[in-house]
This record gives sequence, C-alpha cells and structure tokens, in this order.
Amino acid sequence: MAARRVGGGCWQRALWLGRRCRLPGGRESYRSSSSSPPLGKTVDNSQVTQEEIVLPRRKTWDKLAVLQTLASTVNRDPTAAHYMFQDDPFLIPRNAANSRLYSLSKESGRNAAKYIIKNFPQYFDKTFAEPNVPCLMPETLTPQTEGVSEEALRERIHLRMVKESVDMFDQLLQAGTPVSLETTNSLLDLLCFYGDGEPTPEKEQEEKEVLEEAGVDASEQKAPKRQFQRGSQASGPRWRENSHAERIFKIMPEKNAHSYCTMIRGMVKHGAYSKAYDMYIDLLNERHKADVHTFNALIRAVPYLKERFVERWELAKDFLTHMAQQKVQPTLLTFNSVLKSLRRCGGVGRTMSLFVLKEMEALDIEPSLASYDHLLSVYYKGVDAQSSDIISEVLNEVEKRSFTAQDPDDANFFNTAMQVCCDLKDIKLAYQLNKALEKGDNWKFLDVDRSNGYWSKFFSLLCMMEQIEVVLKWYKEMSSSLFYPSPKNILDLLQALDAANQLEVIPSVWEDVKQLGFNRRQDLLEEFLSLMSRDQHPSEIQLAFAKCAEEIKAVHEPAGPGQVPLEWTGSALGHVVVLFSRAGRTQEAWNMMEHFQKINRIPTDKVMDEFLNCAKQTNSPDEAIKMVKLAASLGLPLSQRLKSRTEEEFELSETQKKTLESIKWDGDSSDSDSDSSDSDRE
Repeated sequence: MAARRVGGGCWQRALWLGRRCRLPGGRESYRSSSSSPPLGKTVDNSQVTQEEIVLPRRKTWDKLAVLQTLASTVNRDPTAAHYMFQDDPFLIPRNAANSRLYSLSKESGRNAAKYIIKNFPQYFDKTFAEPNVPCLMPETLTPQTEGVSEEALRERIHLRMVKESVDMFDQLLQAGTPVSLETTNSLLDLLCFYGDGEPTPEKEQEEKEVLEEAGVDASEQKAPKRQFQRGSQASGPRWRENSHAERIFKIMPEKNAHSYCTMIRGMVKHGAYSKAYDMYIDLLNERHKADVHTFNALIRAVPYLKERFVERWELAKDFLTHMAQQKVQPTLLTFNSVLKSLRRCGGVGRTMSLFVLKEMEALDIEPSLASYDHLLSVYYKGVDAQSSDIISEVLNEVEKRSFTAQDPDDANFFNTAMQVCCDLKDIKLAYQLNKALEKGDNWKFLDVDRSNGYWSKFFSLLCMMEQIEVVLKWYKEMSSSLFYPSPKNILDLLQALDAANQLEVIPSVWEDVKQLGFNRRQDLLEEFLSLMSRDQHPSEIQLAFAKCAEEIKAVHEPAGPGQVPLEWTGSALGHVVVLFSRAGRTQEAWNMMEHFQKINRIPTDKVMDEFLNCAKQTNSPDEAIKMVKLAASLGLPLSQRLKSRTEEEFELSETQKKTLESIKWDGDSSDSDSDSSDSDRE
C-alpha cells in the first residue's frame, strides 16, 4: 500500500472517509477507498484498493523559534549602536575606548552585585517575587553543616571555600579522622583550580588573561635560553612552592589516577610546567593511566619544556604515542592543543600542521575555528611572504558551516584571518571572510572588542585596495554600528580621499572626528590642515575648509577652566592662515599671522603670498603693509618682494606710501637668495 501525507483541507476528508486502525508503535492511521461507488450500486470490498494515510508527527519547536524567525526578517540598522548600549542613550559611547569602559563597567556592576549577595546573604533571606523563579534567586552560600566532619568538608568544597576547606581538612587529620580518597580528590580539584587562592571573579579573569598571554606566539626568532628552559615562564612563577595542594598530595595514604591527573592539570594551568612533567613521570611509574584532559594539558605545555623546535615536536609525538598505548581516545581539544604547540615550532610546525589536520579527518573529527586559527598562525606569522593558498582553502571550508563554540580559542579566528588578509593585501579574501562571518551564528564569535578590531582592519584594507565610492559606502554602513573608527582608520580614509582627489568630503569626516572625540589628536589635525590647504578649490569648498580650520583653531585656545589648550606648531599655524586667506577672512588670517611671533616661528613664503593675495582680493592695503612690516622685522629675504608687490598691486594713499617707504630691511632681495633661505627654513 502506498503511503502519503495529508494536510490542510484533505485532513477533514480523510477523517470523514477513513476507517480508523492502529499502526505498529501506537500511531493511528486511516484507510479509505481510492474511488467512491456510484449511488444505488454495491461494490465488492475485495476489489476496493485500500490506501494508508500516515498522520504527520507533531513537530517540537524551539522556545526561541518565533523570535529567531522575526529576527531573520530585519536587517542591521547602520545608524544604531550596539545593542548592549541601548539601555541609556546618554551613555552610548563615542569611541572604542568609551565602548570598552562602558562594557567593563556593566560587568563590574554585575560582579559587585554577586559580591554583595555572597558576603551579605542575610539581607536576601526573604523572597517577594511573584511568581518565584528559583533559578533567579540568590544561592545559599553559607555552610549548613556545623562541626568538624567529612560531610562538612564536602559542603565547603562544594561552596568553593578554599581556606575553610583546607582548615577543616587539617583539623580532621589532627583529630585522627581519616578522609576518604574521593573527598581528598575533590579538595585537590578545588586547590589546583584556584591555586590556593579564593575564587574571586577578578582573580579568575586575571588568570585567564595570563594564560592567554602565555599562549600568544611571539615571532619565531630564537629567544634567550632562559626563556625556554624547562619549567620557566616569562610571566613569573604562579604555582606556589610547597603549596597546600602539594602538601596534601604528599600526605595522602592512597593515590589514584585522578589524584595525579588533577595535580598535573593544576600545575600546567598555573605555570609549573616542569613539575607537571615530573608528576606525569611519577604517574607512569605508579602504572596509572592519564585521561584525555591531562594529555591535552601536557601537550599545551610542550613549548615550555623544550627549547629546540624539533625537540618540542618529538615530545608532543611522545604524548600522542602514550595516548595510543593507554587507549585514550583523542578529542578535538587534543588536536587543537597539538596545533597550538606547533605555533611555537617554527618550520617544523608548518611541515607537520597539515598532517595533524589529515589525522583529524581520518578520525572523523571536524576542525573548529580554533583549529583553523592555529593553522593560519603557523603559516602566516613571522613570515615575510606567503601565498594565499592556505587561507583560501581554510575560508572555503569555513564558509560552508555554522560553528558552535568548542574551544576557548575559537573566538580568535576571525581577527587572525582578517589580519592575514591585510598582510596579503587581498580584498577578495576579506570579502570571502565576511561572507563566512555572516553564515549562521558565526557572528557570535566577535564580542565588542574583537568586533571593533576585526572591522577596523577590514576598513583599513578597504581604504588601501578599493575604489573610493566603495570605501565611503562601507564607512557609512559600518561607523558606530559595527565599529568605532580609530585614529589610524581616519588617517587611512584621508589618504584614500587624497588618492581619489575627493577632498570635498573632508568636512563631513571632520564632523565624525569631533563625534569620536579625536579632535585633539595632533597627528589628525596636521593631516586635515595639510590636505585642506595644499591646493586651491572652488569657493564653496574653501568656505567649508575655513569653517573646519576655525574649529581646529578653537581647540588650540582655552575653552574653560581645567582645559589645557593644544600648542600650535608652525606648520599647523601656516595651514590655518592659508585656509582663512583663501576664504577671504583677512582679519582672522592676520590674527593667526601674529601667532608666529608668539610661538617664535617663521611663516613660510607660501603663507605670506596667500595672505597678500587675500588682502588684494578684499582690497585691504593696510593688511598688506602689516605683512611687509612683519617680514622685515623677522629679517626675511621675502620682505623686499612683498614690498614691491604691495606697491604694484594696491592703490595706496600718500600716507600708506610713506609708511611703506619707511620700512627698512638690510639684505639681499634676489630671488635666488629667497629660494635658498626658503630651503634652509624647510
């Protein structure tokens, strides 16, 4: 009998025609004839073709299915800030530094709330919530078992009370009460995880950052020997000598594999790599077997146990051989640990990393983003020139999948890959990487800081390789919603505008710079002024440039108590004079000219010529005479030429002519001397 699914209007017809029957497995189905008999006639039931109708199973939807469907119908708003900053519009950050400060402040507030709840639980013993949700209520963090007993010890271990657990363990030993192996191992787990310290959020974050720094690869150049001696570490020892964990481990009357594995993993976590390796040798001598997590920790410690690259790879192979001998099945984290160690193995790492990926494929273990991150670091870090073959193959694989977090290093992939694209100056690879980022939930691997770094690198690559129309389109869509441009991004954008001869966009970029809070960056101000004053533009653009120059001038002046004004440089001052002069703002240009004497700088010939042109356009002979006086007082060879231009190009009164004639300057007025003096000043 043929089976078919029915739905919609056919469902009621099936109920009406069908004959209910029970299917194997408890399902119900309906049988119906394939055709209806004519009225008034009977049909032999043996000749009727029966057809089975299978009812569709009930589909169980995810709790977030409706929200996910609605979210898929809208696009990102390029004018909105990140969703984590939407609580209070007043606190929306202006730049990357404020963004980081805001996110850290929110996390600090959460940690402060946890601290209050943990240390003052007596103030939270009453529940007024309606309805009461137990998972949202404060946990009971005070011991309920009094006295000295193994049960009380287990409770304190469960509550992660390090000092109290150690004290109670010592009291039990002094009282002659034996502690079971299971409880002692739990205490070792606690001590090795926290390193004899209390489990504060700040310490956990600090330990995480230190471990990340220890895993960051420097260049493959050979470092001093003391850096790679067994058990040494650049950040200093963190495993305390004769710690509580070591003391308790030594006095344990009975030890099993769990005891040794806990000590090894704790020593690796806190930087005692040499001790961890010695502990592993003791484990083998006692004929115990290590678990896969212990082998993963030992493989990560390989770069700190051996100095030479070949020796590191040989030691990693030894650990993998021991896993095979002890019949320990490797996991994804095992191979990621091998690849992470190969990052510090130079040319050996580039040779063996592909074999590691092939071994993963043979064991049906799919690489995670961390696997690809380590591979890219092996091939593209510390190397001057590399082809794009490896990263192309990696991106071809990544854009096919939507990844889930399986390794703490997964979040580093997209930043590493974008850095490789920038090093290779390959915009097509960057676009392909963006496509992979948009696949499924891959975007979740970029938190606020990583997202800002990723898009900042991408934007710099766009400014370098793309047409200016494309650059401005991305800039409009990315700014503030995806990332906050850094000063380097602004400089890259200005260089792109200069290369494309579209300097008329500079005023709008200056508005963004003010919004980002970079209007006091001296390097940015110099670049803005230099580009705006370099060439002559139509009057409308010159007026916009002069307005920008006026705002830059305001930054160099004290605006209020406690504000330190920026110091003028000779070049910046000259650019402002030129911009005011070209806009016909003669008085303001002359006020800026007077600043040269205040800062003990000499204006260039270009600045003086531009000011004289401005005075000619506005028919201001008095300003021109002031310019000649200034040049003569500074002893500039240009003053005689300025004097001649003033006499020829201006209609002077008798008084003005006498004033101009009274200006004395002793020097050679030849153009050659003027040119040589200009070059000397430059």
